[in-house]
Parts: sequence; structure tokens; C-alpha cells
Amino acid sequence: MFRIVSNVDKFTKEYKQVVRLQTRIRRITNILEPSSRKTSEFVENRLKSYLTEIEKKLTKDEDAEFVDNLMRYSKGFWKGLFACYDYPILPRTNNDHELFFRKIKRRHRRITGLRSWNRYIMRHGEYIVFAEDAIDDPNIIQRLSIVSHEKYCKEMESWKERTDEHIKRYQYKRNPVEYLNRVEQKWLNQ
Repeated sequence: MFRIVSNVDKFTKEYKQVVRLQTRIRRITNILEPSSRKTSEFVENRLKSYLTEIEKKLTKDEDAEFVDNLMRYSKGFWKGLFACYDYPILPRTNNDHELFFRKIKRRHRRITGLRSWNRYIMRHGEYIVFAEDAIDDPNIIQRLSIVSHEKYCKEMESWKERTDEHIKRYQYKRNPVEYLNRVEQKWLNQ
């Protein structure tokens, strides 16, 4: 135990560096923390000035990698980062979406036993999300009764057009000769 604890002393300098840089990250987190009083313009200006301050103050050689990484990372996410302050309906992170997709994938995997769900997406398209959401909706019958039969048929036709191209590609990749024979037969019958 003493030997393990004695190794900690070797990393004192690195630990102090991490603590010093962690305070910068915490400050950025506080700037980005949502509030009803904050606007996107306010948060963007505040973060921009703080990043400029970081560039000016952290000039040591050991800080260069941190500053470079922070600036590149910030630049990569800058566009669209602040919209959630002006539109509260927008989520600040995509964690909820990721959890939702994970739930859909898990359910598909459990039902089919297949690890990949690419064919499932190609076949059903974006309607997977609506179907999964509808399963948990207690008012689904009431919501569906509002849609007219004509609108339903029109939407189903546009959905079929969107997914047909993916299905054709899949069928061709699976068995090109059989697919081309079917297309040729269909063409001759017209």
C-alpha cells in the first residue's frame, strides 16, 4: 500500500495542471448552463470573450495542447450551439434522442435476433420513430382518427416512393441477376 501511495507523489505536477485546467472547463460549463434569463447572443458573446481570455492567459508550453484542443472543439460545435437559449423547446443535448434510438434498436434486436437494423430502417424509413412513439401513447386512437383516409393514402404513397429506391438497391446487391430478370420481365410486360 505504501508503494502505491508513494507513486502518487510522482504525479504532483500533472495533478496540479489538471486541477488548474479543470477550473477553466467548469467556468465554461457555468457560462453554458441554461437559464430563462440568458439569450443565445449573451451566452455566445460571454463564451467568446472567455475563450479569448483563456488564449491570452494560458501561454505556458504545457498549456498549448489544452488551448489548441479547446479552441478546435469549440469551433467545431459553435454553429448551432446557442439556439437552445432562444428556443426552450430545443434540447440542450441530444442525450434523450440517443436513448430513444437505443431503445428502438434494443427492441428490434430482441424481436429479430439481428444485431444490425439497417434493413429495418431501409424498409420502414423514418416511420419507425412514429411507430415507436405511438406504442406508448394512450391517445393514439384519438390522434389517428383525426387523419382523413385520403391524407393517409397520399402519405403512404410518398413513403413508398422514398423507400422503393433503397429496396431496389438491396435487392440488386443481394442477387443482381434475379433482380435484372425481374426488371426486364416487368419492362416486357408493359
